[in-house]
Amino acid sequence: MASAVAARAKERFEALQAEGGRGDLDGGEDGRLKDFSDLELKPDHANRPLWACPDGSIFLEARSALYGPAYDFLVAIAEPVARPEHVHEYRLTPYSLYAAVSVDIAPASICDVLDKLSKVKLPARIRAYVMDCTKNFGRAKLVLRGNRHHVESSDAAALRTLLEHAGIRGARDASEDGDGEEFRAGEVAAELAANRAYLELAAELDGSDDEGAEDDGAAAPGATLRTYSFKLKVGTAQDVKKFAANDLDFPLAEEYDFRHDLDNAVLPVDLRPSTKIRSYQEKSLSKMFGNGRARSGIIVLPCGAGKTLTAIVAAATVKRSTLVLCTNATAVAQWKAQFALWTSLDPARISLFTAEVKEDLHPECGVLITTYHMVSFGGQRSLDGERLIEAVKAREWGLMLLDEVHVVPAQTFRRVLAVCNAHCKLGLTATLVREDDLITDLNFLIGPKLYEANWMDLTKNGHLANVQCVEVWCPMAGPFYREYLRHGGCGQVASGGDLGEGAPEEAKPRAGGDARCRRLLYVMNPNKFRACEYLVHYHEQRGDKVIVFSDDVFALLKYATALGRPAIYGATKEAERQAVLGSFRFNSLVNTICLSKVGDVAIDLPEANVIVQVSSHFGSRRQEAQRLGRILRAKPSADGDGFNAFFYTLVSTDTAEMFYSAKRQQYLVDQGYTFKVVTDLPEPATSALDTRAKELDLLNSVLCADYLKEEEAEEKALTKAAKDDLRAPPPAKRTQVSLAKISGGDAGVRYLDFGKGGAPQAKAKRHKLFKSRPGAKR
Repeated sequence: MASAVAARAKERFEALQAEGGRGDLDGGEDGRLKDFSDLELKPDHANRPLWACPDGSIFLEARSALYGPAYDFLVAIAEPVARPEHVHEYRLTPYSLYAAVSVDIAPASICDVLDKLSKVKLPARIRAYVMDCTKNFGRAKLVLRGNRHHVESSDAAALRTLLEHAGIRGARDASEDGDGEEFRAGEVAAELAANRAYLELAAELDGSDDEGAEDDGAAAPGATLRTYSFKLKVGTAQDVKKFAANDLDFPLAEEYDFRHDLDNAVLPVDLRPSTKIRSYQEKSLSKMFGNGRARSGIIVLPCGAGKTLTAIVAAATVKRSTLVLCTNATAVAQWKAQFALWTSLDPARISLFTAEVKEDLHPECGVLITTYHMVSFGGQRSLDGERLIEAVKAREWGLMLLDEVHVVPAQTFRRVLAVCNAHCKLGLTATLVREDDLITDLNFLIGPKLYEANWMDLTKNGHLANVQCVEVWCPMAGPFYREYLRHGGCGQVASGGDLGEGAPEEAKPRAGGDARCRRLLYVMNPNKFRACEYLVHYHEQRGDKVIVFSDDVFALLKYATALGRPAIYGATKEAERQAVLGSFRFNSLVNTICLSKVGDVAIDLPEANVIVQVSSHFGSRRQEAQRLGRILRAKPSADGDGFNAFFYTLVSTDTAEMFYSAKRQQYLVDQGYTFKVVTDLPEPATSALDTRAKELDLLNSVLCADYLKEEEAEEKALTKAAKDDLRAPPPAKRTQVSLAKISGGDAGVRYLDFGKGGAPQAKAKRHKLFKSRPGAKR
């Protein structure tokens, strides 16, 4: 289903882009720079906050008096592209329009409000595009009510269109038709408060009341809508959804009518009186529960902005059995602590399912917190694990919470959606990006994006730390750069140029240069090493808490040893990991820790306010944002420049690392962050590399490093926790051994073994006093 809908969405978007402008400007290599100089401004354009362009791009002035409501509207209907300080860019896509319609924003209202907020008249092409993308989406919904699926719509004609399909007609449970009516009729409170606000905003700009609001699908707040529905046969919901999307281009939005679910036990959970949620968290939840039902979808909030609390409020609203899926065991423990902190839920109703802890589900209703690996594992499990996973499969889960939902499109993780029977799914992430093309699959695996917060707005309001981002350029040391070039590095230089014919022979790349060795050479660059030492010592003297990040385990251990600081990586035992993290949080003598990529996500260190990144995973934008998120929690004070957190990324100049660094920063730049480049960082007062001999020793250790073994060990350790204790113990084997070996007496103590017939297997030498006695059978 996802592939067919995705293909149509891509065709519509590409068609709009192809027709959207008069041609590329000079330098527009990616085709995004269009000439819109022929657009005619409205007479009162200065009072309107945005530009709506023919290619689907929308530009919002951040300094406009109407920025706040205009931003809320654009987040609901468009995808953010870049949100720097002064002008934000958004783009209308089929998926963003699907998401808008799924929260009951009528297509005609989208066009009307866009036209009235825009400085130029809304292009006819945009209006046609919006209506084409949304002509069917949202007209009908797949509603789960009373453990039975219903197809519901406020337009009876939409249901008739669906029933023209033989497969859908055959899936209908005709026993529900009563009194000769074609469909069951009912009334449902309209979710119109937020949508009405958009129309009132447009009316204010227009200088008159919006008389056409109700015609566009927006009734007065508190009004009711008449709905029509028909029930489906048990087990046919997914087939109906597939038929509607693939054959009729009629995607069905999914909703869970949890308030009328009388078949599943109610979870006795309430928020503590001291629990308070912020305005943006309330907005995100209003998109999920706006019409009294629970919509499946995704909420995007920055790290440190309270994703966990938002999800817990959702669970306390649904009040049914809740399944929480995390990326690792550390996150599982943190989620349990958060449930205890924010809710009054009985601890006996919270169960954990990890490699080390396997707690039984509450017999009636409860919360299960586990990892993606534990649920999706397809091999042989231990007896406790097998029993527990069968209980998970058998239970009706009212709500599934998917932490770090961007991992779900991976083939390994998406299996959890087939294993668990969840009525509503809520995905949470700070970075809805992947370097592959699978991120759009989430629209159909989970649901549309319900809300995405603006990082800079949260920073200005004090909800996030004000971070100074710095890129430190570290020139390559001569011996290291020579080896870098000898291993094929000249083709990877940021300038992209060739060394030329005059280059010395030893500087030219070898055939099949070792990319892994080149990477280790620029990570272990002595100048980068000294820069890291200086930054760590400087910030420790200020009383800051510092995290040193390195993807490369060999480099991580070298840096940690030289700095004399603890390190956590894949092979670190869980007990040791928790001890180090606890010391970092509460011990004033432990102010710096070194982390590998295991610290990228799901580690809560609110005390940290400085990150020094010495090694990263190539050009991963997601990893850059996740690492910044480790220091984004609001801080109590700031320095003279207003910054209270610092993010340093150390880059070896004239290497491939410069290219990767620029690519990694793109996501953060789009969120409004700026990177300051520093080229003259002072030397540290004391250094582990204070002589040339030590530099050469370091170079020798790099060239002789068994880096493949280190890398394999890290990857193995990352998945070991998920696989340990899942498999059942090996079956017992029958082997024939001597009694001496079984008893441990085969070294110096001898026994006389007899075969089946009673005859000794080997004739033992007997003392002369007992030679006359015959051997007795045992």
